[in-house]
Amino acid sequence: MGSQPPRVLSEACRVAVNYIASYELNVSDAYLSMSYYYDEETEAPLYLTFFEDQIEVKKEHAKQFITFLREHHSKICLPVIKRPDIENWGTGIQAIESALQLENTLSKLLQDLMSLASQNSEIDLLNFLKKFPDKQKRNINYLEYQRSYQKELDRLTEKEVTPESLGEPSGKQA
Repeated sequence: MGSQPPRVLSEACRVAVNYIASYELNVSDAYLSMSYYYDEETEAPLYLTFFEDQIEVKKEHAKQFITFLREHHSKICLPVIKRPDIENWGTGIQAIESALQLENTLSKLLQDLMSLASQNSEIDLLNFLKKFPDKQKRNINYLEYQRSYQKELDRLTEKEVTPESLGEPSGKQA
């Protein structure tokens, strides 16, 4: 018994897979923008290596989705997705929150595709998608942790530099 050739995807799944491949490239581009925002002269934030890593990870995921389409003799037509209109990532919380929003959206797209694949009995697609939810969950958890860490760091920094702390020097009173 030889293995059967892969089935052509349903139109709805084909469109959704194309969209996710394009979205993965969009997320990669956003991470690229975020990672190059910080120059060598400023102290690089802890999460910068995550951004840099995700540039390549997201590109690789996009390639995997495109390869899946090709293997299933499905038309590849990646829609254009606009990158976030942010040029200044500020203190970093904005970058983290943008990354978190991108990852949450990607997670939702993957969940929706899994539901669609299940409704259309796309077993090959369901098997292919199995590896992505855990990766998304790890990314989201990491970014949520970094956001709370950064907010706490900012809060502590604000506490150290309050108008009261800028007043009288400690020691002698006038």
